[in-house]
Amino acid sequence: MVSRKNQFAILGMGRFGISLAVTLEQMGYEVLCVDVDEAVVSKLADQVSRIVSFDIRDSRAFDQAGIENFDTVIICTKNLEASLMATMLCKERNIPDIVVKAIDERHAVMAKKMGATQIVFSELEMAKRLALHLVAPNIKDYIEIDGDIKIINFNAPEELWEKNLVEANLRAQYGVNVIAIIHGDKTLITPPPTYKFCKGDKVFAIGSNEVLAKFKEKVLSGE
Repeated sequence: MVSRKNQFAILGMGRFGISLAVTLEQMGYEVLCVDVDEAVVSKLADQVSRIVSFDIRDSRAFDQAGIENFDTVIICTKNLEASLMATMLCKERNIPDIVVKAIDERHAVMAKKMGATQIVFSELEMAKRLALHLVAPNIKDYIEIDGDIKIINFNAPEELWEKNLVEANLRAQYGVNVIAIIHGDKTLITPPPTYKFCKGDKVFAIGSNEVLAKFKEKVLSGE
């Protein structure tokens, strides 16, 4: 078990922000969600554990929410002015990781100048991949190296229960690399070879699309 960041703040609860928040919470992390629209906040109250409404351009509201105490802030709003202002406010409060979802290249350049430490663009599955980036930065290069490389997560199938990673030998048999396991309320990043799979484990694995398709067919078809 490695040390991990405890808290994330997500500013802007569109499709991307919601997906990211839910994924991080499922992985056992504390998340504060923020949106300026009170109707959105009310609608999402049952989907996420902590959500508040305020204008992320307001420095006083920023401080009242305690944003400066978060290790990572992800700015997902589609409002360019609000995104850049929030980025600047995060930088002023020395937040270590400031992740900005950029609308376009111009937005990305400006956000970087304002203090963003990471820029993301695409929708769809990128939110789930970003969640894994944030808690396991050592796999970042693998995710970005080639469009054919993919991460999947699955419940450990019964045939793996009580086998350790060496005995399961997923890398040799299928070309699949296990990069993280959620066991109960613990997240193991790059679990040790001696770790034994248990019922209920959520496994994150990386590989090519072709390799993962074969793995799903041979190992996970019974899910």
